Amino acid sequence: MKELLEFLRWPVVCGLLAAIIILDHFPDLLGINNANDTRSVSSQGPYSYAQAVQQAAPAVVNIHTRKTVKQKLPALYNDPILRYLLQKNIIRQKERVQNSLGSGIIINPNGYILTNNHVIKDADKILVLLQDGREALAKVIGIDRETDLAVLKIDLNELETITIGDPSQAMVGDVVLAIGNPYGFGHTVTQGIISATGRHGLELTTYENFIQTDAAINPGNSGGALVDARGRLLGISTAIQSNSGGSQGIGLATPSDLAIRIMSDIIEYGKVIRGWLGVNVEPIPAATAQSYNLPVNNGIIIMDIHRGGPADNSGLIKGDIITGINNQPVGNGQAAMNFIAATRPGEEVVIDLVREGQTMSISAVVGNKEDATE
Repeated sequence: MKELLEFLRWPVVCGLLAAIIILDHFPDLLGINNANDTRSVSSQGPYSYAQAVQQAAPAVVNIHTRKTVKQKLPALYNDPILRYLLQKNIIRQKERVQNSLGSGIIINPNGYILTNNHVIKDADKILVLLQDGREALAKVIGIDRETDLAVLKIDLNELETITIGDPSQAMVGDVVLAIGNPYGFGHTVTQGIISATGRHGLELTTYENFIQTDAAINPGNSGGALVDARGRLLGISTAIQSNSGGSQGIGLATPSDLAIRIMSDIIEYGKVIRGWLGVNVEPIPAATAQSYNLPVNNGIIIMDIHRGGPADNSGLIKGDIITGINNQPVGNGQAAMNFIAATRPGEEVVIDLVREGQTMSISAVVGNKEDATE
């Protein structure tokens, strides 16, 4: 027996050593995750997004609107006599009720809801349906046509609100979920990735900085939530690019930080407060940028200045090439416009520019955009 134990000792020791090495260096072979291994499943993304949906979906509402529209008159009513009779109501113009669908997001427990302006535009009645089955008539608190956003309010208790994310940290390739009411189906979730950020020049709104996604967004999703894999709000689904009217993998969402700022202004001031510099600009041509050794696709040239406006008072002149504001590149002008609009009137900004080949910086006090119309 003693000889047998002596014979087995070294094979057993070698086997234990081999097992320790395998457990330490190759845990995946045995289905074991090393606690110190950063390549765990959680770092690669979950297999299910149910938790994110459970967190975000209760704050997403279905919106049903109704409005009365007058039917288009036949061409024969262009006759002056018939038009006169119509105006005297001897001949009545036919009317019909038009129903439409959309989505919204409960932002705070006081009942304030964010949605798109085109969802509730000209509506006579706005009915909000919650995921828990409750419903309420909504009141329009205010709208902002320049971003196609609207703020509604409902009077209900114990409302679920959504967690706000940070769209500035969103990256192309990040997983996102779109939650809304497509085609009136009710709460529906679609999944995709962020396809691009900072989309502009689409002429959908004045201030464009869209998040593009391939998560399916269809009619009825407008005003709904675009959330990250943790259920945090990144954007408000606003538009789709489609030849058929349905999803073709190009959906656009207004970033949540912009939407929240618009909402806060509407609630506090009854309108949106935007900064204003008082300049008309155009992107500089590539040849001009090259002659001044400027980066391609960054730089705007001042074509005109509002007399007595912030730019005029700061010393900016026509022909100045603006390259940055507060150390941020201006791109082709859209980034600069968005930045100034988000700056509060009275705040000072530092403008980097090129004048007659010389670089310099000028400080300007941002004005109120309402002054542009006065």
